[in-house]
Amino acid sequence: MAYKVFIDGMAGTAGLELAMLLEARDDIEILKIDEDKRKDIDEKVKFFSAADISFMCLPDDSARETIARVPDGCRVIDTSTAHRTAEGWTYGLAEIGFREEIRKADRVSNPGCHATAFILAARPLVENGLIKADAEIAVTSITGYSGGGKKMIAEYEDEGRDELLKSPAQYALGQEHKHLPEIVKYALLEKAPVFMPVVADYYRGMCVSVPVFDGPGVAKTAEILKDYYKGEKYVEVCEAEGPRIYAADMAGTDGCRIYIHGNDERTIVTSCIDNLGKGAAGAAVQNMDIMLGLDK
Repeated sequence: MAYKVFIDGMAGTAGLELAMLLEARDDIEILKIDEDKRKDIDEKVKFFSAADISFMCLPDDSARETIARVPDGCRVIDTSTAHRTAEGWTYGLAEIGFREEIRKADRVSNPGCHATAFILAARPLVENGLIKADAEIAVTSITGYSGGGKKMIAEYEDEGRDELLKSPAQYALGQEHKHLPEIVKYALLEKAPVFMPVVADYYRGMCVSVPVFDGPGVAKTAEILKDYYKGEKYVEVCEAEGPRIYAADMAGTDGCRIYIHGNDERTIVTSCIDNLGKGAAGAAVQNMDIMLGLDK
C-alpha cells in the first residue's frame, strides 16, 4: 500500500529535501500539483483533501492563509514557524514525550532547526534540575548556510560573493530570533536564553551548545541524558572523545548526536543535527511515519 502525500511548497529548500526523501520510498506516492496552479488555493485544497498526509513548506503568512482553507480532518504537517506555539497544534518533537500526541494529531508543527537541537539538549537538564527554569543561559548555535533558504544559499554560492562570507557571521543581533518562543515553551524555561546563532561557510549541519554550571559533572550528566533518551533511535548521547566537535558532524543524517564535555565545574552539552535533516525535512518524515503508524 502506498500512502498519498502532498507537499505544498515543494520548490523551496525544505520542500525539495522532503521530496527527495519521500521519492526514495516505495510506500509513498507524492501527489504533484500542476506548476501553474501551485498558488491556486482552491486547487491546493483538492490535493490536501486527497492526501493521507500533507506538508506545508511555505512562508509563515502563506501557511496561515492556506491552513484556514484546509478542511477539518485533513492531516497536515507545517514546517513553517507559524504554528509552533499555536493552540490546537501538536509540536512535532517525539523524543520529549509527544509521540502519542503526534500519532493522533491532524495538525502537527515541525520544530525549527535551532530549536530542535537546543530543546533536545536542554529539556532533560531542566526536567532533572541541572538547569533551573529561570536560569540565565547563554547559548551558541552554529549552522551551515542552507538554513537560510534559497536567498542565503545563492549569496554564499555566488562566484562574486563578499570575501567576508568566508568567515563565520553572528546574526539575529537583536535577540529576536524566530525560534525563541518555541525554545522557551518546549525547553520548559521561564525566560529566553541569550541566543547567539552563527552561520558559517559550509552547506549543512549545525551544533548548539548549552552550558551547565555547578552540575554533577560530565559522567553523571551523560548518564542522565542517556537514560532520558533510552530507546530513541534518532538520538545518541555520548561523551566527546576527540579534541573537537564539528558542526557538520551529523550532516546528511536524520538523527541527533548529543556530546557531553567539559569538567566537573563547567559542563557543556552540545547537540549536533543536520539543519535539513532532524532540523527540517528528516523530522517531518519522522512525524509522518508516526502519524501513519509506520514507526513501529
